[in-house]
Amino acid sequence: MPALALVQRADERLTPLERLEVLCDPGSLQLVRTGVRSHRMGERAQDGDGVLGGTGMVDGRAVACFAQDASFAGGSLGEAHAETVVRVLEMAGRGRMPCVGFIESAGARMQEGVAALAGYGRIFRAHTALSGQVPQISIVCGASAGGGSYAPALTDVVVMTKRASMFLTGPGVVQEVMGEDVDADTLGGPRVHSRNGVCHIVADTEVDAALLARDLLDHLPQHTGVAPQRWPCVDPVEGSPESVVPAEQRKVYDVRHVIARLVDGGRQVEIGERWARNIVCVFARIDGRAVGVVANQPKFLGGVLDAESASKAARFVRTCDAFGLPLIVLVDTPGFLPGTAQEQAGVIRHGAKLVHAFAAATVPRITVVTRKAFGGAFIAMNSKDLGADYVFAWPHAQIGVMGAQQAVGIVHRREIAADENPERARERLAARYAGEHLDVAGASAGGFVDEIVPPSRTRERLIAALDSLASVHRPPRPTRNIPL
Repeated sequence: MPALALVQRADERLTPLERLEVLCDPGSLQLVRTGVRSHRMGERAQDGDGVLGGTGMVDGRAVACFAQDASFAGGSLGEAHAETVVRVLEMAGRGRMPCVGFIESAGARMQEGVAALAGYGRIFRAHTALSGQVPQISIVCGASAGGGSYAPALTDVVVMTKRASMFLTGPGVVQEVMGEDVDADTLGGPRVHSRNGVCHIVADTEVDAALLARDLLDHLPQHTGVAPQRWPCVDPVEGSPESVVPAEQRKVYDVRHVIARLVDGGRQVEIGERWARNIVCVFARIDGRAVGVVANQPKFLGGVLDAESASKAARFVRTCDAFGLPLIVLVDTPGFLPGTAQEQAGVIRHGAKLVHAFAAATVPRITVVTRKAFGGAFIAMNSKDLGADYVFAWPHAQIGVMGAQQAVGIVHRREIAADENPERARERLAARYAGEHLDVAGASAGGFVDEIVPPSRTRERLIAALDSLASVHRPPRPTRNIPL
């Protein structure tokens, strides 16, 4: 446990040095460039120029880290400040180690003009050079404007504390240019960015955020090309996953309860919990191995795929693929959400991101169809023909072009309309259609499902599948975990 993990203050704030000390193992933090000064700030110049950078250890693993200091010029970025951040990022690349940044910045320092803007350009380039090569985590601790919001968006995971905010232009500029009277929290607080995908996780305090970064790093490798550390196996939450899944196709449930019965200790680190809630993306462990889990969430919108959920899942799949985490995909979806709103939102383009991410992934990929998988969503959710290594299904799962009710409404439209009791006719025809065209046995017979697995044996089969894929060859290829 870090030395300062129990730091408590009335305002829950830490100094930049304390932020780094909470993140790093006790006594491991080594600072660099503590004496640099901005020659453009004259008498106001201070050692460090508003940022602390260095290296340390997290659970015995080397990390690079930096923390901006809002007490000096609002944490604004000048030339010397930028060079420290770039230096830390370069050390991360050279040493092939993760990088964690604590962000709190007023943006480019006006006193330094173009030199400050150029500094952000170098930082953006350095983040991009590390993208997909080493894990990068940003912790936004306070107001972060302009480049102070762009830089975190280039990293793999963005954590915001409850008092943080991010925006390209602050409330004052918005008021002057647009005539909108808005405060920082309403403009770009965690309630805003946790729902639009900019922020992946919200932490109560800075201590919580630092400890969360340690937990995230535990699930990620030191760099691409090496496996994350494997821990001893821990039993999942007790009970069969089937016990929390209603047999009735239209009844909702929380898929995280299913995941808890499959992964070690039931522990899940969820990414983007408040964004596109109809899909769940979590880091977890199975048999001690770090994995990424992507699952349709019937609790929201019945688990349909739409433009936002496809983008969210695609980025998560790319992250796992970049860092060598096997993917477990739990499928229970009626398909893509239809309608003019989705077409206008570019669901085709966003859905293609998910298809592309799965098809391009080279990590082991295992799919489990729990209740239903219809239409294009069946393909997009890591189907056999998209490249899944294994596709399992539960005995009562349904797989097909569309649900029975919708299918008979098209195929038997006239017959239903002519019947004395259209609703009863629809139910009868839907039951027959489901038996003939949606039964999982048909998909199994056609080779689209590798094995029909009892729910109680799902974890067992996942472990065996992961064991069989433990030595899979992944050809080297350039990877960038680009924002989506």
